[in-house]
Amino acid sequence: MEHHSPQKHYVNNLFKDCFSEVTDPRRNTKGNLQHEILDMIFLVISAVVSGADDWFHIQMFGESQIDWLRKFAPFKNGIPSHDTLGRVFAAIDFNQLSSCFIDWTNSINQLNTGEVIAIDGKRLRGSHDKYNNKAAIHMVSAFACDNGISLGQVRTNAKSNEITAIPELLNLLSIKGCTVTIDAMGCQKHIVKNILKNEANYILAVKGNQPELLAQTKKLFSLTNIAGQDETIDAGHGRVEKRKCSIITDLTFFDEIEQWPGLRSLVKIESERYIKLTNKTQKETRYYISNCPADAKKMNKDIRSHWQVENNLHWMLDVNFNEDLQRKRKGDSASNFNVLVKIAMAFLKKAETKKKTSMRAKRYKAALSTGFREHVLNL
Repeated sequence: MEHHSPQKHYVNNLFKDCFSEVTDPRRNTKGNLQHEILDMIFLVISAVVSGADDWFHIQMFGESQIDWLRKFAPFKNGIPSHDTLGRVFAAIDFNQLSSCFIDWTNSINQLNTGEVIAIDGKRLRGSHDKYNNKAAIHMVSAFACDNGISLGQVRTNAKSNEITAIPELLNLLSIKGCTVTIDAMGCQKHIVKNILKNEANYILAVKGNQPELLAQTKKLFSLTNIAGQDETIDAGHGRVEKRKCSIITDLTFFDEIEQWPGLRSLVKIESERYIKLTNKTQKETRYYISNCPADAKKMNKDIRSHWQVENNLHWMLDVNFNEDLQRKRKGDSASNFNVLVKIAMAFLKKAETKKKTSMRAKRYKAALSTGFREHVLNL
């Protein structure tokens, strides 16, 4: 059968530059491999951008769009089956693919000075395999809040291992001049040292896992003058939230100052949330340590920005890409698919439209319009 020659071959851009280093895990002693790794990566990303969420639907997309796919890649032997896709991506080395992803994000991203890099973990529920005694994968990701895309990830099998995973992730990223925000799990002295080594700033939540630090912080706010304050009021989605940020910079009587490198300020966030539906008010006080300048307005904004990793990454993965419903349990299948979905998300996020368009609507439009799909994928 005669195949179309690619008009524009993907190996001239993104895929050659960033993914040609992915090692094919299959044996090829006889030279009889039917489907190239780069073809399959291109297929999966194109299919996910267009609404596919599992190997079976990726195969369906490929078979229906084979002529379009061959404009950009050879696909000499057609589209791989869903079984082949599952088997190959279960065998591809996750660390290698993740490293390629980080190289790609670095090539398309320009981080702003002071941009918040929110780090948080998420459990891939569908990766749990009770029959083979395999725990669900816990993925720790870094999210650039201004750019709105994931920068990279490392994998761990338990949430407690975030303490060791976070430094590993930080060492993979280029975050000079940025502000790293982490929940209480990441409030560790060695993590602070690692952030400073990467020439970044930090804002770390203080909770009960650091009891002495928490006690000292609370005590100082009852004894020391406030250096700066900022208050905001936000209304929407049936609620009204007031947030007051208070900063202390006089750490003369702070006993733990020597133990936390670079520490410049303590932060208190007092939030009051009124829920219209229940007519109830919820109050909460949270504490943070930081080496950032004592700008209460920016500190208030940066701490709130941290939750974008939940709302714009983890929530998106679950709601728009059905990650928790996916049963990918073999090898590195779930971890690798998580990386490829994040690539698709980045493409969709950066694709400009005349009107504000949701992620779900962009995927639907990419499925219907090859022109829009090419716009999303920068082809």
